[in-house]
Amino acid sequence: EAGYPPTRHLDAFEYLQRENAHFTIHAGEGFGLPSIWQAIQWCGADRLGHGVRIIDDITEDEDGNPRLGRLAAYVRDKRIPLEMCPTSNIQTGAAKSIAEHPIGLLRDLRFRVTVNTDNRLMSGTLPSLELAKLVDAFGYGWDDLQWFTVNAMKSAFVGFTERLELINDVIKPAYAALRGADTAEQGSEQG
Repeated sequence: EAGYPPTRHLDAFEYLQRENAHFTIHAGEGFGLPSIWQAIQWCGADRLGHGVRIIDDITEDEDGNPRLGRLAAYVRDKRIPLEMCPTSNIQTGAAKSIAEHPIGLLRDLRFRVTVNTDNRLMSGTLPSLELAKLVDAFGYGWDDLQWFTVNAMKSAFVGFTERLELINDVIKPAYAALRGADTAEQGSEQG
C-alpha cells in the first residue's frame, strides 16, 4: 500500500461509483489509517480488503475501555466490512500472532468483520483453517463462527433478497445442524 495509494486510481473508482458498481479496496494492512481513509472517503470503497490497521484509531480510556477515533467510529457506524485475513496479516507484519490479532477486539466491538484467506496459495491456508485458528486463539464457538459467516453474507455483492435467503435458508440451518451434531456427539460420549 505504501507508495500505491488508492487515490492513484481515482478516475476508475469514480467511474465504478457512477455505474453503481460495488468494490473492495485493499487498504489498512501495510500503510495504515491514511489508506483506509482514502479508500473510503475519496474512492468510495464498499468493503476494505484487510482494514486491520483500523485498530490504530482505537485507544483505551483511563478505565481501560476501548475508545473509537473518528475514522474507526465511522467504519463501524457505516458497517463497512473489514475482510480480515489473519494468516496473511501475520506474514505481512500487520499482526504479531493469531492470539494478538485485532480481529478479537474488533469482533467484540461489533465491527462488520469477516474472515478471509487473502492469497490461499501464498499463505498456505483455507477458510476453514483460518476459522480453526480463531477458535484455538479466542475460544470461539459455533455462534461466533456463524456471526462471522453471516457478516460475510451481509457484505456480499449480491442483491438484498438473495443475501437474506442465503442467511436464513442456508447459513443459519447449517450452523444449527452443526450445533445439533456437536450436542449429539457430546451426549454419546457421556452415555
